[in-house]
Amino acid sequence: MSRTGTNTLGVKAVGIVACVGLTMSVALASLAAPVQQANAVPSYSQLAQSKAKKQSLQQKLGGVNSALAQKIIELDDLTNTQIPAAIKAAEKASSDAESAQDEADAAAARLEAAQKDKSDLEKKIKETGEDYDDAHAAVAQLARDSFHGSAASDTMSMVTGSKDTDDFIKSMQSSAAVSRSESNAANDAANAQSTQMNRRQRLEAIEKQITDLKTQAESDAADAKKAAADAKAKSDQLNALRNQGDKQRAYLESQQSQLKSATAKEAAQIVMMQSQIDSYNQQLAAASKPTSTQQINANSGAQGSTRPSTGSSNTSRPSTNTSRPSTNTSRPSTNTSRPSTNTNSSSRPSGMNYSVPGNCPQGSTYCYGHQTGNVGNAYPWSQCTWWAYIRRGQLSLPVGSYLGNGQDWGNSARALGYYVNNTPHVGAVMVFRAGQNGHSPIYGHVAVVERINSDGSVLVSEGGSIWQGNVHYDTLYDASAHQFVHY
Repeated sequence: MSRTGTNTLGVKAVGIVACVGLTMSVALASLAAPVQQANAVPSYSQLAQSKAKKQSLQQKLGGVNSALAQKIIELDDLTNTQIPAAIKAAEKASSDAESAQDEADAAAARLEAAQKDKSDLEKKIKETGEDYDDAHAAVAQLARDSFHGSAASDTMSMVTGSKDTDDFIKSMQSSAAVSRSESNAANDAANAQSTQMNRRQRLEAIEKQITDLKTQAESDAADAKKAAADAKAKSDQLNALRNQGDKQRAYLESQQSQLKSATAKEAAQIVMMQSQIDSYNQQLAAASKPTSTQQINANSGAQGSTRPSTGSSNTSRPSTNTSRPSTNTSRPSTNTSRPSTNTNSSSRPSGMNYSVPGNCPQGSTYCYGHQTGNVGNAYPWSQCTWWAYIRRGQLSLPVGSYLGNGQDWGNSARALGYYVNNTPHVGAVMVFRAGQNGHSPIYGHVAVVERINSDGSVLVSEGGSIWQGNVHYDTLYDASAHQFVHY
């Protein structure tokens, strides 16, 4: 396998990967909830892996000031253990609160219906008295209607076979299941009573039902309030941890000069990058939630190769990519010479003439000497293609709106004039063929290179339908086996 065994940290990370096929056979490194059953106690193997990871990090930080090393270890623990657990707890609390509120709303609706039916029945009693026989009246009306309809012969047989009026009425009640003139929520309470119940009896039954419903509604409302408070507390705890992580990351960035060994510097930078990717999740979470159409698209495996219908694909665009591109297509003054195709394994491919971030404003239709194919994020919400579009925009690098499924990005981009080769570079789109590295045998996959490590491995950020709009990271060791879309 080309992946490292790492943690995940996403919200609602359940279901089959329908994105441009993220692998299910390995534990993906990410910023989402750990891949384990909800509320499950970590297994022995998980605890052992966590301990081994911490020990490995400590070894890489050998010789580093103990206080600084501890800060790095704390940030790693925040990113890979505490924040994932807090996300899972916050999500569960939010789901519980939503369910409790639904129960409270349903109880309130039942109570309101019962109160209305009581009012209607009291009005009838006032108009025609409490002894008025609604059942007899309803049956009589049914009989009149039947004489003029297709059921006339059935009604006549009941009339001729009845000993008297009461016998006829009982027969009609049994046949047509007519027990009351009204069939609504409140009168359901009378089902336990006689079908010949008079208005006073039905009113008493409704009043008893209202008393019970009030008790239930008050209890459900209290449960909903408590659940909402718990959800807020869990959300506050998560935000506090994330704020702590931001402060830790900022501090470590200011202290990098104290890290003398290359191993220690790289270990710290990887920890900081993983923490930074969690901030991407916060940006995405701040955006509006996807519509039901987008949710269906995210789970269907569609990868944006078909142009969406008007207004169906861009309702949950993160703040970093909400605006449509300007109609001004003036071409920026960039070096349009095509770099060499040298595919050496250095962290900066030979001939690359851009840095990260690039100089291609978000939404640009033309830059680096070619059309970008950008008309807005047309990819299904939460797919890997959706995230790759967003991330390239954040880095001021060009990106197309209809590059197809993940496996198609290399060829589609090359056709537009993008530089594509087999050498990684920070900000480049890493393309996975269908089935490559365990990804979808139909759609393939794409990810964005976040850093290139000293051992030649690459840290990437990626999306996928299984993670419901969250960003994940992974470390891969077979970079040269992939295509990379540069600029």
